[in-house]
Order: sequence, then structure tokens, then C-alpha cells
Amino acid sequence: MNVFASALGAAAIVLASASGALSARTDLVLGVVLEPPHLDPTAGAAAAIDEIVYANIFEGLTRIGPKGEVLPALAESWEVSDDGKTYTFHLRQNATFHDGTSFDAEDVKFSLERAMAEDSTNAQKVLFSAIESVEVVDAATVRVSLKHPQGSFLYNLGWGDAVIVAPESAEGNKEKPIGTGPFKFQNWARGSSVTIVKNPDYWGEPVALERAEFRFIPDAAASVTALLSGDVQAFPNMQAGDALPQIEADSRFKVVIGATEGETILAMNNGKEPLNDLKVRQAISHALNREEIILGASSGHGVPIGSHFSPANEAYVDLTGLYPHDVEKAKQLLAEAGYPDGFSATLKLPPPNYARQGGEIIASQLREIGIELEIIPMEWAQWLEQVFTNKDYDLTIISHTEPNDINIYAREDYYFNYQNPEFNAVIEELELTADPAKRNELYGQAQRIIAEDAVNGFLFQLPKIGVWDAKLEGLWENSPIQANDLTKVRWTE
Repeated sequence: MNVFASALGAAAIVLASASGALSARTDLVLGVVLEPPHLDPTAGAAAAIDEIVYANIFEGLTRIGPKGEVLPALAESWEVSDDGKTYTFHLRQNATFHDGTSFDAEDVKFSLERAMAEDSTNAQKVLFSAIESVEVVDAATVRVSLKHPQGSFLYNLGWGDAVIVAPESAEGNKEKPIGTGPFKFQNWARGSSVTIVKNPDYWGEPVALERAEFRFIPDAAASVTALLSGDVQAFPNMQAGDALPQIEADSRFKVVIGATEGETILAMNNGKEPLNDLKVRQAISHALNREEIILGASSGHGVPIGSHFSPANEAYVDLTGLYPHDVEKAKQLLAEAGYPDGFSATLKLPPPNYARQGGEIIASQLREIGIELEIIPMEWAQWLEQVFTNKDYDLTIISHTEPNDINIYAREDYYFNYQNPEFNAVIEELELTADPAKRNELYGQAQRIIAEDAVNGFLFQLPKIGVWDAKLEGLWENSPIQANDLTKVRWTE
């Protein structure tokens, strides 16, 4: 045996190992539940869009950070007039769009005016309703005048719906998104994944990842298999189900339970009989056993809610005791409404696990008071078209992940079909109020009104069950906004 040769071989192995240790991975596969209908956050309500493109491909004047804070983005700084009605934004002067076109004040004016236009297809057009005018001062300066002070204006500009797009490429962003962010769109394999790659010309701090793939895995069992096999290295929002304890015990993975802005509700079509009857909606609310639903639909990690508001928000009011689980009370209310024997209805369910599993539990609970539900599973695009857009439904289960979105109950054409002038007046006053204490008081009033009206069955705040390779760092613990921000993500080896 040649001892010298063996020693050289061993040394080579050690050197190779050391070299490998010094060279950290730069690729990442993330598992996400839903495939987006398209990739333009300014033209769609689906959270699945922002989960891919927010902060990665597209940027706004401001952005929302991991703690829910407002941070500079394409606007590096700003001033606000004493009356709170004029914002002067100073823009990054070294930013460009991914197709090489320049970024300047004209792009900001185009984006904001496009979002607030009469024929705008922006799902959150209300975010821009306070804007009076957008003026280009010079290439690096924009002045935005408001009709009235708006305490949430800088926060609103940090939503995915307010990202800045270019007139040259805006129309193509659904299929080929072109932004100013640290990643560029590379490919969309329909039904499979979206791939983004590092933008070498990014104006800000370069990202560590060279490539990231968002892989669509709607099935919970398939998610677990993909994680354990190493095919997927991270699930920012994992449907782990009963496998979560097994994953938590595996040192290869890190499990982080955080909070989201996702109010998970049993949405009711308030414009259809018999759900247009307050007593019927109250009966349904009393029939719901939140503890049982949370255990089955979120592995016991959801936080109960009694209105459409996050328990993590300082303005939160605990209204979970308004409709305690009470089957006899529910039956009494149904009888008073003229339905002593109950009635039949449909329950249309989108793909997420919390909806599918929660739907089975809720159907069983409502059966106890005589309400027979026909469960109709739907694909995401179907749900968006039939339920969200056309309001063709009786009941559905969905998590609304947009931040501070209680104002949706004031929208005339929203899919809940809910109308209450008293509630609308509170929201109108909220829009005009900048004082934090007064805003919190108004938020409390708004929560109470929709809870007392039992507009929807308020279930739980969706938990963020993050599971990823233990050698990964930089993924968000909480989800103050619907995003999988990869700008700080890196491998530690």
C-alpha cells in the first residue's frame, strides 16, 4: 500500500471539503401553495402574486419591512407639508428597470395615475383615492398632493398594489414582469413553478441568491415529501398538518411559527337569501366552534378572532365572546328567522388546506343546527372568478392576507354584498384621521359594527408556519404583508 499516495488522497478530500464549506449555495427552491393567476400585483387581488414578486421583482416608493414598518424603497427620502396634504418624494437616481429602461419621476406619475384612473383594474384602487394630483418636479423629485390628510398614506404606498411600473412594459407584466427589484423574472412553467434570478444591475445591496424557484405544491402530503427529500428547501407557509412534530424533531430543519395579517373567515353572501337575514348569520356564528376549527385547519396554531382584525395590531378589540359556541341558541335564532328545520346551501372552497379541512369541520358543525352544506372544491382561478368577482356563492372559506384591510367592508361591489352606512361613515372618518389614538378608536368602532352584524363567521388569524433548511437565514418569521422577501436570504455554508 502506498501510504504517501493515501495521505495525498486524504488531504485532497479535506481540501475539497473545506472548499465546499467556504462556497455556500446560491440557489433556493421554495414551496408555495397556490399558483398565481398572473404576475402583475397592480392588476389582481390574489396574494399568490405578491408572494412571488413583492420586493423581489417589483418595488414601490416605500416598502413594508419584516416588522410591519414603513421603509424607503424607490423613494430614498420624503418631506410632508405641515397640513399633511403634500408629500415630496426624492427618488433613487441609479435605479433602472430590468429591460434597461430608466427609472425616474415620470414612471412614478404614470404608475400612480394608472392605479387611480377611472378604468383602473387595480384590486386596491381605494388606496389611491385620497390623491388629488401627481406632479413631476424634476427627474428625481415627485410631489403628491392629497385631497385631505391620510395617516396611512406612506403605508399604503408600500403595498404590492402600489409598486412602480414603466409605461414601456406595464402591459406585459402579467406574463413577463419587469420591475426595478434585486431579482429578475426568468421563467414561468405553468402548473409547476416561477423562477427568478439575480439582477446584476440592481441599485441597492446585491442579493446573495443567484437563483430562486417558487414551486407550486398545493397538496400537504406532497409538501412534506418534497421537504424531507430535499427537493424543496423552504416552505414560508407550510401545510405540514400532522407531520409538523416529526419535522420539528428533525435537526435538518428549522420550524418558525409566526403571525400573519390573514383573517380567516367563513365568508357569507349577505346579498342572498337566507344569508341576508341577520338572525341566520348570527345562528351560523353561534354554531361555529372556533377551537375545533383551529385544531383541524391550522394544526392548533391559529389565534381566534371575533372580527376582521389582526390580534397583533394595537387597535385590536377582542370580540370572540360576542357569539360563543351555542348550538341551542343557534337553533333558536334559525327558528326565529323562519328556518326551524334549517336549509341547504353551497360551500365553495379554494385549494389551501385551511379552507379544505376547515370546510369539512364547518359543514359538520352547521349540520348540527339543520344547515346542510354542499361542499364544492375549486381551483384558485375558479374561485377568483366565481366567488370573488362574480359573487356566485353562498358560503366560502378564505384568509384575507392584506394588512389593515377592514375597509373592504365599505366597498360597494365587494363580494360579501354587505352594505351599512354607519360602518362606511366610520371608514370615511378613519381616512381623514391622522392622530394614532383617534385612528385606533375608529378601528375599534369598525370592528364592533361588522361583528355585531355577523357579516361573516370570523374564525382565526392564519398562522405563518415557516419550515426551512436549518442552514438558511433571512426568511421572514412573520408576514405583516403578503410577501416572500428574498432580499436578505442566504445559506450559512
